[in-house]
Amino acid sequence: MALSPSTKQKIAIVLDVGKVIFHWGFIPTILFLGFRKGADPGMPELKLMNLLWQ
Repeated sequence: MALSPSTKQKIAIVLDVGKVIFHWGFIPTILFLGFRKGADPGMPELKLMNLLWQ
């Protein structure tokens, strides 16, 4: 089954947008999930300022 050029172009655009979203969103997502979970018992409290200054 051959794809038309316009379909190939649309697929390429979707993949490019997905790559950019993943590229810029991965680390903030991991940090968000870590802050939601909280610190393990016996560890210092998680704060954004601690992350930025240490």
